[in-house]
Amino acid sequence: MKALDVITIGRAGVDLYGAQVGGRLEDMGSFEKYIGGSPTNIACGSARLGLKTALISRVGNEHMGRFILEQLKREGVSTEGVKIDPERLTALVILGIRDDTQFPLIFYRENCADMALCEDDIDEGFIASARAVVVTGTHLSNTKTEAAVLKALTLARKHGLRTALDVDYRPNLWGVAGHGDGESRFVESARVTTKLKATLHLFDLIVGTEEEFHIAGGSTDTLEALRAVRAVSSATLVCKRGPMGATAFEGEIPDSLDKGQSGQGFPIEVFNVLGAGDGFFSGLLRGWMTGEDWPTSLKFANACGAFAVSRHGCTPAYPTFEELQFFLKRGVVRPDLRNDPDLEQLHWSTTRHTRVDGDWSTMRVFAFDHRAQLEAMAGYSLKKGAAFKELCLQAAVSVQAGRSGYGILCDNRIGRSALHRASGSGLWIGRPAEWPGSRPLELEPELGSDCGTLSEWAREDVVKVLCFCHPDDEAATRAGQEATVRRLFEAARRNRLEFLLEIIPSKVAPTDDRTVATLIGQFYAAGIYPDWWKLEPMKTEAAWANAIAAIEAHDRHTRGIVVLGLEAPEVELSASFEVAAGFGLVKGFAVGRTIFGNAARRWLTGEMTDAQAVEDMAARYQRLCEIWDATRDKAREQAV
Repeated sequence: MKALDVITIGRAGVDLYGAQVGGRLEDMGSFEKYIGGSPTNIACGSARLGLKTALISRVGNEHMGRFILEQLKREGVSTEGVKIDPERLTALVILGIRDDTQFPLIFYRENCADMALCEDDIDEGFIASARAVVVTGTHLSNTKTEAAVLKALTLARKHGLRTALDVDYRPNLWGVAGHGDGESRFVESARVTTKLKATLHLFDLIVGTEEEFHIAGGSTDTLEALRAVRAVSSATLVCKRGPMGATAFEGEIPDSLDKGQSGQGFPIEVFNVLGAGDGFFSGLLRGWMTGEDWPTSLKFANACGAFAVSRHGCTPAYPTFEELQFFLKRGVVRPDLRNDPDLEQLHWSTTRHTRVDGDWSTMRVFAFDHRAQLEAMAGYSLKKGAAFKELCLQAAVSVQAGRSGYGILCDNRIGRSALHRASGSGLWIGRPAEWPGSRPLELEPELGSDCGTLSEWAREDVVKVLCFCHPDDEAATRAGQEATVRRLFEAARRNRLEFLLEIIPSKVAPTDDRTVATLIGQFYAAGIYPDWWKLEPMKTEAAWANAIAAIEAHDRHTRGIVVLGLEAPEVELSASFEVAAGFGLVKGFAVGRTIFGNAARRWLTGEMTDAQAVEDMAARYQRLCEIWDATRDKAREQAV
């Protein structure tokens, strides 16, 4: 079995996508950053659909190049074939959405890294490890990159790989349109036609819009252009026809485009035409590489294109295979797919792993986001509190030792310096949003009345909110708290931040084996879908089973549960771990005062040095990690 299904070759850049919709690019005030370039998009889109993919390209030795490499890995795309160019910058594209037909964009690609791709970058063994190679037209526009592409295609033929071309015609990247004409999709050019025709015989599959076949075939009559391509290539030709879907031609070109093979189309609202072709190609590859017939492959392609035109961005819009299957089975409920709550929840929950690095199947979290408890201690001042939280971070990092599965909870009000220093450390980072101890729930004033300042949070931060609630709450109290949590949850989603909901009913009223499960059901009914749940330690297996059943009944994709500590002694925490560890959805713990309480009281009053405080907290944190790991291992052994 080959290690890879598909290798794509060509452009790799960063898209700076205007966040405002409907205006001129001149008036854009903020931008979202995504990876881009057709082969990069196709590699990611195909990986989301379950294919094993890789990219051959070049990126610069700078922040944008590292962003591309990191994001490709998150998407599951092999970066073995991506070279780091020490001399050139990563390509950039600045673009926007004006309406359903206009998409102003500017390519910043002068002497960029991916256009320095050369024959030496093509490794025969790497090519041979795949089942197919996909190239895009832009890299046939330059002598050096063309040589690299031709070498890859020659090696592909030698080793029996399938080959495919996305014509991907960008006139200004071929030098036949100006810098300001980035959105132009067609300018006649005999030179481009000649160049393309010279390579068409090398492909088993050629995909393009009608305009792209016009440039490949040298005629603005689509049927005539297709026949000209057929004269030099025996490839299956897939012609994309916009709202009319797409048509595949395996043999002679008939006298009507409607006489080719077609797949099911989807009547949806066009929000953004950029990236639709790459989404289409990803869906087509899923069918082509898994042996589906052309009508089925085109159905996959049309559906993936529909997702792309309905969402912001290119790669971020593409569906996972689970999302695609759900959509095909259920159908279109509303034409603006980005506002379909079921689809958006499934899209978010099956793609959120592409946002941040780390394996969070086990969670060992040192929680020092406490504010009121620290402020009440003797010797506290804001300056000393901030310094102490930096010591907490030092203790966490010393135990983490660069491994996944470790995290912190840290606030911004007292612990800002520690919070910012933790970014990029590999720690999972949760950040509280509630006003400490509030009931009814109030949020930290720094969030603003509309939670607008979440736009300033680091993308790796997880929004955490603690709600003291109970099923017996009065209706007005329950409604008010749920409204506050939902406002925060929706703001977190708008800003693509994960969301952790902590609920503590035992501080409100007596609890039983159904209490937490009932609360969980109430929050889901209110339209709140936490990525993480933080639950107090429950003493019975029945209580845990009920809570987990309530979660799984509404969200099969939740990240999981962490158990909070409530300042319990180690022995009590160990006992609670034994009950919780038997349930796979419980990923670990998030414990605070059990770890830092002693050190905080003594350090704030000068009874303990910095080094002693770090050593004390690290030892306690390490012991809890060992207790959890041993308890989880024991539970797994017993399950077998």
